[in-house]
Amino acid sequence: MENKDINTVIDRSFFTDVKQIVNEARSKTYSAINAAMVEAYWLVGKRIVEEEQNGKERADYGSQLLKALSLELTKEFGKGFSVGSLYYYRQFYTTFPDIFATPWRILSWSHYKRLMQVADSEARMWYLKEATEQMWSYRTLNRNIGSQYYNRLLLSQNKDVVIEEMKQLTSVYKQDKLEFIKNPTVAEFIGLSPNTDFSESELESAIIGNLQKFLLELGKGFSFVARQKLIRTEKNDYFIDLVFYNYILKCFVLIDLKTTTITHQDVGQMDMYVRMYDERVRGEGDNPTIGIVLCSETDNDIARYSILHDNDRLFASKYMLYMPSEEELKREIELQKEFFRLQH
Repeated sequence: MENKDINTVIDRSFFTDVKQIVNEARSKTYSAINAAMVEAYWLVGKRIVEEEQNGKERADYGSQLLKALSLELTKEFGKGFSVGSLYYYRQFYTTFPDIFATPWRILSWSHYKRLMQVADSEARMWYLKEATEQMWSYRTLNRNIGSQYYNRLLLSQNKDVVIEEMKQLTSVYKQDKLEFIKNPTVAEFIGLSPNTDFSESELESAIIGNLQKFLLELGKGFSFVARQKLIRTEKNDYFIDLVFYNYILKCFVLIDLKTTTITHQDVGQMDMYVRMYDERVRGEGDNPTIGIVLCSETDNDIARYSILHDNDRLFASKYMLYMPSEEELKREIELQKEFFRLQH
């Protein structure tokens, strides 16, 4: 019997059932591999911490241990065991010492690496719980952390609006399994009323609207020039969020606001703005233009490997939605000092 004849007599539900069996098997295989990988990394981190405690009388024991272990494991198993990776495994254990007493081990290693970047322990555990219960993809978790979703929910009286916006903005992911620069910048100055819905669009508008006053009060030598400054070329129109002139530095200062974690694209866009402003607006006697990307989170990789590195005209500055505690502020200052060191 020819294939076309067979297809006419076989119930299509048969094909559907078989496809479902295969898909479920693949899903179980992926889950099993992921769970095994996460467990292995946690156990490696636990063993590293135990060994470090045994050798704690030597100040450099920990760093030497990771180097030696990296060489041994790479020789035996190949890639995946660099000193940097082993550091993450160690941090994984110290950040989540009781992870295997919970149902949260279903998340991927990428989820946990992103969660480890959340300094606030309460926020971190909230993101962990939500990511598990709501089955967030890594891209959804990454975006929600970067846009300070947890803090915006706490500050908002109408949480449903914030939640619904988040779902809309992340729906696409479900379909695809110098002295004057304040860093971090605390955004309590944004002046939103108590009943404001802290959606990303409202937050962005509020920060831009009040940043002028903030910099004029706390910065040195700033004068406001323009908001949503138009730069027109032969092919396109570009809008810069805020433009200031600093009389001490004798240069224009461009600010672009991002409500999420800084990206290479954000840095590249600001670099273009700075070059365009120098060519089209900067006057005789002015120093080169400075660009600042004001974001919810900075990124050490971007500081080290993007055009931010060794560039004294481009900066990334972090803002926060609330005044941190003394402990949080100390920790944040150290993080931003490291970010600055990597950039320069």
